[in-house]
Amino acid sequence: MEPVKSAEPMEPVEPPANAPEAAPDADAANGAPTGERQEHHPPPEPRPATGGKGPNATEPSGGTLYVVGTPIGNLEDLSPRCRRVLEQADCIACEDTRHSGLLLHRLGIRGRRLLSFHAHNEAARMPQLLEALAAGEAVAVISDAGLPGIADPGEGLVAAARRHGHPVICIPGPCALTTALVSSGLPSGRFCFEGFLPARGGPRRERLEALAREERTLVFYEAPHRLVALLEDLLSQLGNRPLQVARELTKRHEQQVGPTVEAALAHFRATPPLGECTVVVGGAEPVTPCWDPIALGQELAALVAGGLSRREAARTLAERSGHSRRELYALLHGEPGTVPPEPEGDP
Repeated sequence: MEPVKSAEPMEPVEPPANAPEAAPDADAANGAPTGERQEHHPPPEPRPATGGKGPNATEPSGGTLYVVGTPIGNLEDLSPRCRRVLEQADCIACEDTRHSGLLLHRLGIRGRRLLSFHAHNEAARMPQLLEALAAGEAVAVISDAGLPGIADPGEGLVAAARRHGHPVICIPGPCALTTALVSSGLPSGRFCFEGFLPARGGPRRERLEALAREERTLVFYEAPHRLVALLEDLLSQLGNRPLQVARELTKRHEQQVGPTVEAALAHFRATPPLGECTVVVGGAEPVTPCWDPIALGQELAALVAGGLSRREAARTLAERSGHSRRELYALLHGEPGTVPPEPEGDP
């Protein structure tokens, strides 16, 4: 699930004035509440299991799980391929059938069988979805917004489908993580995604403390009512680093707040956020290890005295200290008498 929920409707398409009421969060079809009488339809005939390969392949194909990315705010971000899979899939597993039913109605997609699939019913629903795949049905899984499998039950379903030998195909789509990252102005070549941190302050600060020396850009999801607390903990644990808080991504009022932790904290203390946010934080500055030839020589001597060869001692200390193995090996030869003589044959 992507952090994009807010009080604003998805853009740019508004629901028609005569749109039917959404179904409750349970199995639904055509937007009808579960409590209403619905006709039982036998499983469809299996489709060819082409897997969508080649220009003329049939997609969606029977017995295949499709991980489908849906818009995180702007309906125009839905790809034609995504629309086709949602239109033709035999069933769609979704976090909230009410939310997804409204999305499909806005897209003009009718007659799809919706199955609720979320953290609270994952264990009970998984066997049913695997049975549908085994029966030759094309199953699509979507989240409330964005690309399933990131911080939601889609990850477990994909793993289970793979274990049972069913093809899994991802239909790429919007993702708040990458959208916020590439628009933040912070380094995006290497990054560390942590999802939602613990809601309680103590465990959250412990997690941040463990990340304090991480040099890659950090990306978090956060709920609006915990954003200020997260920014306060970022300031106390990581310092006033470069930062961008992204909210309302792809919408008319998309916002990036920064450029530092302190600046974002001051903003959101004065203006409480609406909607879940994506927080992008600059990584730690690289730490240059201190070169102390006397202390390093003593550590090398102890390693060699403990039975390691000079090469092994240099490699072990290099991994431990961050210094170059070649420099440490040269140090061994540059201080005669510091370590016992090396047997001939070892370079």
